[in-house]
Amino acid sequence: MAEIINLRRVRKRLARDAAASEAAAARAKHGQTSAELVATEHQAKAVRRTLDNARLTPALSRDREPPE
Repeated sequence: MAEIINLRRVRKRLARDAAASEAAAARAKHGQTSAELVATEHQAKAVRRTLDNARLTPALSRDREPPE
């Protein structure tokens, strides 16, 4: 026999879990000093730059046509 699941409770639990993860991210972000925020931004830019440089093909801008 199948287990009966209350979908309302499941939706509420998923909403609570999502809110908790957003709250944790906000606490981590807003709990930093300005120097830590700048360091985090620089680190994110460095990671993005490293990934962009490792691409096999360059990223296309929206106004350019793709190469053939």
